[in-house]
Amino acid sequence: MKRLILVYNRRSSNFWRVEKEVLPKVRNLKGWALGKFEVADTDVDDNSVRLSKILADDDLVISAGGDATATIAINGIMLSKAKNVRVGVLGYGNFNDTARCFGNLKIEEILKGDAHEVWPLECSVNGAHWRYGMCYFTIGMFAEACAVFDHPKTRKHLQKKRKKHMAFSLAVLAQWWVRQKHRHFLPAYNLGNSTDEYVESKGESDYMAVNGISVAKMMKGGKWFLQDTYFWSTTRKLTKFFRLVGFMLRSILRRIPGTESDLDRIIFKKPAKVMLQAEGEYKKMENVELVEIQKAKKPILAVMK
Repeated sequence: MKRLILVYNRRSSNFWRVEKEVLPKVRNLKGWALGKFEVADTDVDDNSVRLSKILADDDLVISAGGDATATIAINGIMLSKAKNVRVGVLGYGNFNDTARCFGNLKIEEILKGDAHEVWPLECSVNGAHWRYGMCYFTIGMFAEACAVFDHPKTRKHLQKKRKKHMAFSLAVLAQWWVRQKHRHFLPAYNLGNSTDEYVESKGESDYMAVNGISVAKMMKGGKWFLQDTYFWSTTRKLTKFFRLVGFMLRSILRRIPGTESDLDRIIFKKPAKVMLQAEGEYKKMENVELVEIQKAKKPILAVMK
């Protein structure tokens, strides 16, 4: 009998929809053995490791939640030794970038759909693997902004205002930016590539590596997740109002400004304290000397249009 592993998070702001729209359907599936993986109140990395240990060959993993839940599902599969594990993503978050990459499928489409090879990004810190990300990684101001949504009052408000997530999220971010815009988010660094060419930092607030079609739902990327070599890369100084507005408008109307890269090496001039994040899930790290972004060495099988 085929195995379906449903990954979900009871603490997410949209779990009420998962409970209403997803759980009843998977409980009544014929021909499938259902396993449920509930995200623990720890972190992405701990949950990914726990998920990796329960996966078996030919499993279908369905993430029902936001991008954080999808990140756990993808990292769990990438870390697992199981073969031919497929992933499907149901978007029940604020932005759902991963679900958008795969075509915003419904559960019935995931169960019947075909799987295709897709290539996540891999981020290493000081030479050691940290995390896989399907859509994007950021370092600096954008990464720190993610912590805003973990404030208890903000999370409680999101759970109450079920139909106004986007407007409320943008308002919260705008208020945070006004208070933080004078900070220095990204310590001095040199940015290197696969040809050992290096560019010195000039006061940038953000580094961004983009692999998917969108960042935070609004900013346009591309379909680099379908190839095994290149991704989109950019560094920007976004603490000035007009620069931030210009960057956002161009990213929304055209595409996030940047260049294609096959390897980015961010080498800090002194051991640094920085915030890194993938798909909205962040981590503050200390004594960071080197961050490397490149394509993962193996693909993952995603059910998509």
